[in-house]
Amino acid sequence: MQQGFNKKKIINDPVYGFVSIPSELIYDLIEHRYFQRLRRIRQLGLSNMVYPGAQHTRFQHVIGAMSLTVQAVDILRSKGIAINAEECDAVCASVLLHDMGHGPFSHTLEEVIIKGVHHEDISLAFMQRLNDELQGRLGMAIDIFRNTYHKKFLHQLVSSQVDMDRLDYLRRDSFYTGVQEGVIGHDRIIHMMNVVDDEIVIEEKGIYAIEKFLIARRLMYWQVYLHKTVIAAEELLVRILQRAKFLAGNGIELFASPAFRHFLYHTPGKADFFSNPQHLDLYSELDDSDIFGALKVWCSHTDAVLSALCKQLRDRNLPKISIQHAPYDADEVEQLKISVAQRMNISVADAAYFVFSDRVMNTAYSPEGFNINILYRNGQVQDIAEASDQYNISALAKPVTKYFLCCPKNN
Repeated sequence: MQQGFNKKKIINDPVYGFVSIPSELIYDLIEHRYFQRLRRIRQLGLSNMVYPGAQHTRFQHVIGAMSLTVQAVDILRSKGIAINAEECDAVCASVLLHDMGHGPFSHTLEEVIIKGVHHEDISLAFMQRLNDELQGRLGMAIDIFRNTYHKKFLHQLVSSQVDMDRLDYLRRDSFYTGVQEGVIGHDRIIHMMNVVDDEIVIEEKGIYAIEKFLIARRLMYWQVYLHKTVIAAEELLVRILQRAKFLAGNGIELFASPAFRHFLYHTPGKADFFSNPQHLDLYSELDDSDIFGALKVWCSHTDAVLSALCKQLRDRNLPKISIQHAPYDADEVEQLKISVAQRMNISVADAAYFVFSDRVMNTAYSPEGFNINILYRNGQVQDIAEASDQYNISALAKPVTKYFLCCPKNN
């Protein structure tokens, strides 16, 4: 790290304008190669298959979330909430690093590359590694991230029902996809924040901004994150990786970068992943380009199933997908597999890569854990689901499950 170097930089963000880097610690974290990797991971996975503008990255998102955190700290301080400079640095660092554990294409391949390891666990491992390098300067940030710091409300800025992560991704994803339903009043929400009994609350005047925030979140899930064509594309990518790992497990040679090859030919469990430093080192080299670079080469692989799947995704010849509120009949799905197997001259087992059914779930507001509490002028605090005079807000607390069926278009 350069001594005497001016680290008070600004970043020109298309969503918020000029974003200032608040401290030397934050600058050093942004400059680290672990963090720079987030430039090479798309925020919205394969949503660009539907919304061509959705090319933004995890790097842009966490920079935006960090800038909102600085705003929130300033607002809370103006209302008499004690947050010292070290705590401000720590909560900003925690927000900045909370997504470092994401793998290629963000959530899409989370359970495929490494089984049973959540991206937040990997984020924590990266933070601990960085803390060692920075001689303990991230200790408080880690405590806030793990919710073990004594000021619990700081953790809520990092992870809660109305945290800086959600405020940024709704606003940013709306901007890059062009889906106006996701536009929220993030400034209004932040300015209405306060702290009561060590928990973030929203002052009464902000209730309508919160209502719009929850409705926008629900609409963005169905219109962007769980759009049926996005589901088809991402499920296709999952099956490409499953086929590749199946072939690798049977000793078949596959083109891959060194980092990607490691995870294709090895499947570390949770305990092994965190006990062996080599896994985290190689994971830090893995990004979207590793996956798509290999996928393009696999289009010419001798395995007919792998090459067919890869060509479908490369050329956006995506599976036909239908969605309904009840599970699909198992016999219907099996008949589709048999039909595809006969037409493609493959086994019924292999046809399962082309015909598959699963479910998706959307819960816009989960009152479990950290609630969104409204603070009235008389000091009363009430959950938003009870405080809102809109019936649909309480309805948003109920999970909605939909079932999908994918099969080749010409079937």
